[in-house]
Amino acid sequence: MATQKKTSSHAFDGTLKSFKTASGTTGKFFSLPELAKTFPNVNKLPISVRIVLESVLRNCDGRKVTADHVAQLANWSPSGERTDEIPFVVARVVLQDFTGVPLLADLAAMRNVAIEQGKNPRRIEPLVPVDLVVDHSVMVDHYGTKDSLDLNMKLEFKRNNERYEFMKWGMQAFETFGVVPPGFGIVHQVNLEYLARGVHQQGDVYYPDSLVGTDSHTTMINGIGVVGWGVGGIEAEAGMLGQPVYFLTPDVVGFELTGQLREGVTATDLVLTVTELLRKEKVVGKFVEFFGEGTSTLALPDRATIANMAPEYGATMGFFPVDEKTIAYFEGTGRTKREIEAFEAYFRAQKMFGVPRSGDIHYSKEVTLDLGSVTPSLAGPKRPQDRIELGKMRKEFTELFSKPTSANGFNQPADKLDKVYTTSTGIDVRNGDILIAAITSCTNTSNPAVLLAAGLLAKKAVEHGLTVAPHIKTSIAPGSRIVTEYLDKTGLSPYLDKLGFALAGYGCTTCIGNAGDLTPELNQVITDNDLICAAVLSGNRNFEARIHPNIKANFLASPPLVVAYAIAGNANRDLMTEPVGKGKNGRDVYLGDIWPSADEIHKLMKHAMNAKVYRESYAAVKAQPGKLWEKIDGVKGEVYSWPKSTYIARPPFFDGFHMEPGLTDLGVKSARAMALFGDSITTDHISPAGSIKEQSPAGQWLKDNGVQKADFNSYGSRRGNHDVMVRGTFANVRIKNLMIPADADGSREEGGVTLFQPGGQKMFIYDAAMKYMAANTPTIIFAGEEYGTGSSRDWAAKGTQLLGIKAVVARSYERIHRSNLVGMGVLPLQFKGNDSWESLGIRGDEEFDVRLGTELKPQQDATLVIKNADGTFRDVGLTLRIDTPIEVDYYKHGGILPFVLRQLLAA
Repeated sequence: MATQKKTSSHAFDGTLKSFKTASGTTGKFFSLPELAKTFPNVNKLPISVRIVLESVLRNCDGRKVTADHVAQLANWSPSGERTDEIPFVVARVVLQDFTGVPLLADLAAMRNVAIEQGKNPRRIEPLVPVDLVVDHSVMVDHYGTKDSLDLNMKLEFKRNNERYEFMKWGMQAFETFGVVPPGFGIVHQVNLEYLARGVHQQGDVYYPDSLVGTDSHTTMINGIGVVGWGVGGIEAEAGMLGQPVYFLTPDVVGFELTGQLREGVTATDLVLTVTELLRKEKVVGKFVEFFGEGTSTLALPDRATIANMAPEYGATMGFFPVDEKTIAYFEGTGRTKREIEAFEAYFRAQKMFGVPRSGDIHYSKEVTLDLGSVTPSLAGPKRPQDRIELGKMRKEFTELFSKPTSANGFNQPADKLDKVYTTSTGIDVRNGDILIAAITSCTNTSNPAVLLAAGLLAKKAVEHGLTVAPHIKTSIAPGSRIVTEYLDKTGLSPYLDKLGFALAGYGCTTCIGNAGDLTPELNQVITDNDLICAAVLSGNRNFEARIHPNIKANFLASPPLVVAYAIAGNANRDLMTEPVGKGKNGRDVYLGDIWPSADEIHKLMKHAMNAKVYRESYAAVKAQPGKLWEKIDGVKGEVYSWPKSTYIARPPFFDGFHMEPGLTDLGVKSARAMALFGDSITTDHISPAGSIKEQSPAGQWLKDNGVQKADFNSYGSRRGNHDVMVRGTFANVRIKNLMIPADADGSREEGGVTLFQPGGQKMFIYDAAMKYMAANTPTIIFAGEEYGTGSSRDWAAKGTQLLGIKAVVARSYERIHRSNLVGMGVLPLQFKGNDSWESLGIRGDEEFDVRLGTELKPQQDATLVIKNADGTFRDVGLTLRIDTPIEVDYYKHGGILPFVLRQLLAA
């Protein structure tokens, strides 16, 4: 719980007021309307900013949070200069297991350091509630059959036994650390349906829910009016150990929705449209807040779908205010009457209840979308912001097939598009063939309307005699057990089963690269002929090599469109005019024949919002976690003993720890370039989450340590072991280091390789890093726009640091990764104006200095000295992207974790 200070020492004790619920319960709260009497600007602040302001006001202790901080935020200006740093104390922290395990390993290592320093290890203890939801580990190894779920879960527990033992150690070692076991759902859907309780209470003081999470899609919770976003694990650790989450005062973009969605248009179509629009508006690092009459018409799950994809449109949040639809959702999902009454009464007392209308709020900028203009869409084939209208899929796929990779294409000869290739088992495969079709991801499985639509479409398709080819890997993996309950109740599950969409697991699966493998013969025909095959999924990410290393075209779509395209079998189809397939008696069946109406969906919605079912389902988290989980046993006690494991190892980030920081020299001297990257290098490129290649450095290390290839598991599952992860950094099979010269046809070599200097010998980036570090030679990464876009993956920064990379110089950064680099003591620097490594003629064989002067200041000027092989050199101006004063402190301490540890041990 956030700490509530004694009012006698509070600078704004006059703002502590009372409110009353409908049942007559009285509570106290720090009143923003009362604060507005001193700062009238508060009444026009965006609702999201007011919720942050309440935290700053309530936690104003004169030390970490001061009266000046309150005044600064209360006087927020829509167009003000963004130099003020906000100390935001969150109410709780949520984790998923891929990011949660390395975080727990860091906490365990901190306790080891405490013992070594002669301190009480219990000084390392989360000060706010922490919930870890195990959702990233289940894979779709088995699919299309009734026993797929059972088989996949048994495999999950077999592969992840050591990780789950470690989590159980954490549950008993830390008082405020809880785990939602495997098989219950996806963290953001579980958060939406269960963990979020509306308002918190400490003593008699109430305050709104707020959080950070170690996954970029934490923003889904914005759909119910909760302020929260994704941070790296290292920043989340600091937050749970008592540090405020610091961020610059944001711009807030007001997004006005007008009108209503048309018949046949889904929330998925809407969010892909919003993503495309806001990417063009360049909202990175900004809050987006939805308002207007159209916003009021959206059902809560539709809002959550839009909020979920804030990372894809680049915003810190996609926030929806609390209103009657929020209250109805809380009632339908089984929150208690007391919780709901306190929630509504609190927000009414704060004058934050209801969706604002045009003119009510002062925003930095306003964007408008008429909901009636939204059309059925997909997004792809490589980025979620690249929306394609359903009727233009054939045209777009045909063009992209032959376009150069620089234009987001596949660089294939046009006459190859319609050729047929046959596998060793007799299956005909074409370019564009869909080989994976997955109803997956909390983005959509939290939304009953699109799940019911998928079920109804499947029902009509079966009744028309349509089928799905058996070699297509079909699956449904919902974000909570509730989905199965209502699909069973409505009688739709058997139709999905008949088309191959059998329940494969409760977890992220295909959306994060846990689709499991294709058959060997399909992999063979793809790689032998360089085929552009496709996946269609109801997820939020489709970056290169994320879904499957051999599937290059990946399309995001609504669940009913996923089913439709699985039936159609190829992405190079126009389902608005062409038949989906042939049904009974060879009759052409069109999408309009099987698409469900809004009335058909609405009639079934009562089964999806049954409070009793929600309560019973989530009561099982503690009462009936499952036999597989109950069998897990491991280390006991408050300090972890680190038994030998290729999954969990004591992290090296505190090796040689001293109570005084050791930074002496600012800048970087005589560095070499490790890589030259283009635009949109994602955290998937930097720190893969998918399969581990046998011949990669990570694969070789696992084999050397007695692990068979069949037991490699994924990079994500091994994030608790730095030896695997550092070898996997920059090891994505689709990453292109442009330091490697282009081939004669202009194509670029893919994979994590570099040219070691001097001499230009080609080798794995990991091997080059070890040689550079042995010679005490620092290295630098050069990149283009949007460096680090994608998941809030702290290992993308941790791995960078462990490879000896001292700085990254890019044209722009995604918010979380830039913060994570600072948090690991790596310098983020940005080119000025139109400068880029290309325009500067950097080739990769130069030496480099980075000069920062004698004092470190946020966003100061820096100088890149480029030293050519012929002895000439030149100076280029850069901007230091250490953005805030607290980040300066983090960098001087070697990162955020040593900074926090020194504070805790010195207390």
